[in-house]
Amino acid sequence: MGIEKLQAELDKDLEMLRARDFWGALALICCAVFFLWRTSFIPFLGENRAGVSGAEWYNSAAIVPFGIWFAMLLLGLVLLRIAIKAGGAKRAFSAVGLGWDRQEAIRIGSIAVIMGMFIFALVPRVDFILASGLVITALIYGFHAGRVERMLQSAVAVILPGIYALFMHFPQAEWNKPHDDDWLVMAAWVLLTLWMFAHDRSRIARATPWVAVLTPLILVTAMAFGFRQNVPNRGGLLFSKIEYHYYVTLRPLWRN
Repeated sequence: MGIEKLQAELDKDLEMLRARDFWGALALICCAVFFLWRTSFIPFLGENRAGVSGAEWYNSAAIVPFGIWFAMLLLGLVLLRIAIKAGGAKRAFSAVGLGWDRQEAIRIGSIAVIMGMFIFALVPRVDFILASGLVITALIYGFHAGRVERMLQSAVAVILPGIYALFMHFPQAEWNKPHDDDWLVMAAWVLLTLWMFAHDRSRIARATPWVAVLTPLILVTAMAFGFRQNVPNRGGLLFSKIEYHYYVTLRPLWRN
């Protein structure tokens, strides 16, 4: 009887999880479709004025957003398919899919706050590598173990520098001004990483700094120098140095 009761509870939890996956997949698909639609307004095949092409397709600023949001759309469709096959669609419209779960609410709320701060506060005003590194570290440390206290700690680590950047450099004219917000984000990133090492000895924790550094570094350099895209905050604390040495130190080596 104990085993049957435990199995019934596990089945119920799985049904609830798949129901939430169903709603989450729909939200992700709607979000991806909206941003794909907005990205479609960016010239992709090059503007043609007076018979002269303004840009080649591979230089279009729409390439990276199209790639990101198309990948999000595919991810949403895959998640939706899995949820439907597992019975999530059937349960999604019942009280099971809408039940209150404190830990789940904190998880979703923390992720929403972190991504909101990243998109609207940090990316326009802070060096992209620093902002992305902080957010990647916060998401991995805060959510890979499913512990509520880590979720809240990671959210606070992103919220504090995000609020500072938002209020101290709110207008667009201030976005490339002194790097006080860059230094604050770097400090928050370093402190969160040290805190993670002090409380988590897992392989995931040891790999997190590599992922947090290399992912935005490769992405932003590929965007700026490979696809020649306009990257956020070119005057950022780190990217301004990378761009300077690329054009002044490295590029002349193969041009000469």
